[in-house]
Amino acid sequence: MTAGTKDTVRGLALLGSAAVLALAGWLVWLLPGPQLVAVLALRPVDGTLSVSECYAASDAEGYPGGTECEGVYTPRRAGAARREVLLVGAAAEYRPGSAVPVRIVRGKAYEPSGPAVGHAGAVTGFLLVPFLTLASWLLLWARRGRAGKGEAHLIAALAGLAAVAVLSVAAALLFPLVTAVL
Repeated sequence: MTAGTKDTVRGLALLGSAAVLALAGWLVWLLPGPQLVAVLALRPVDGTLSVSECYAASDAEGYPGGTECEGVYTPRRAGAARREVLLVGAAAEYRPGSAVPVRIVRGKAYEPSGPAVGHAGAVTGFLLVPFLTLASWLLLWARRGRAGKGEAHLIAALAGLAAVAVLSVAAALLFPLVTAVL
């Protein structure tokens, strides 16, 4: 391989890595990002949910999915209409009539809670790990000027996916303790 070809390959690999990272950032911003910001309470409360009923929810496969509550959402803005909303990943099973401060994302209500943080963190992590692995492999290619073997990156990706699973469970368990202390 000539020096000019090697430089071209390096440039394309570097450009590919940047494109992969940009795509990963855009997908996180588009898909789980708004829910993650809402459950971490990184933006102000949008309004209050007056709870009608709470129940144990299940996911599409029938596994336990935490607690969900239905109720009437009252926005903080004056003149905005009240409406029925679902509180996803509730911190507790609230009694009917309880007022819960919530943040609205895509028509659903969210509050800071362990299960919601664990779920949003897992979705974010499982989305990011493959993209970060590919970007790392491309950066290695850019550094060496040739394609390297991908076994180490595959093992790192599998370890990353396992770490995401463990860390999301840990976040779900520790988030309520941290918020109680703070």
